[in-house]
Amino acid sequence: MAIDVTEQSFETDVIEASKRLPVVVDFWAEWCGPCRTLGPVLEKAAEEREGKVVLAKVDTDRNPNLALQFQTSSIPAVKAFRDGEVVSEFLGAQPPARVEAFFDALVPPPPDDRIERARELHAEGKDDEAIELLGTAAGSFEADGLAARIELSRDAPPELADALAKLDAGEREAGIEALLAVLEAEPGDNGRPDPEAIRRAIVGTLTELGQGSPGAREYRRRLAAALY
Repeated sequence: MAIDVTEQSFETDVIEASKRLPVVVDFWAEWCGPCRTLGPVLEKAAEEREGKVVLAKVDTDRNPNLALQFQTSSIPAVKAFRDGEVVSEFLGAQPPARVEAFFDALVPPPPDDRIERARELHAEGKDDEAIELLGTAAGSFEADGLAARIELSRDAPPELADALAKLDAGEREAGIEALLAVLEAEPGDNGRPDPEAIRRAIVGTLTELGQGSPGAREYRRRLAAALY
């Protein structure tokens, strides 16, 4: 269930509260059609994570100073707060899967034993078995990212192989940097490795890191710039 926040209660209900749990703030207005579409999706995602995240709603018509402070000239605008700071955000009505991913980045779901077992199979060189097992974890960005990494590792050129090796060694930030470098480089005679698979690998690794990790926002910006 969402709580209604005003200019008077924002400091307590959002800033201070976010030092205990992540707080997702939905900036909305009664006249906004997309806001009414997005609201139930946000509420469902929050209810599924009850006790782990707080959903707050700010009516921008009644709280114009908050709308101005957080630059919400277009709504719906959703901002996630942790330790008193905005750590992630999105604009406009989004499909349920996108909203679920947004919440999962704030409140990671419990570890999936299938993903850990797939990592073990990959380390043992049993990639086909790993891919098959990961296919049973539908909807998991982490599983999809690991599957993409395994696919990319087959006949990978040196730069890509080095990036994947970093990820396999647990060097997530260094691996993401290396994958982004592959995407950002000029294509060679044979083009660049599958950009979509690289995107999936990066998104999966960012999911492992969590939305609040240092550099996550910049990694996503560079990924979008390299692809689009």
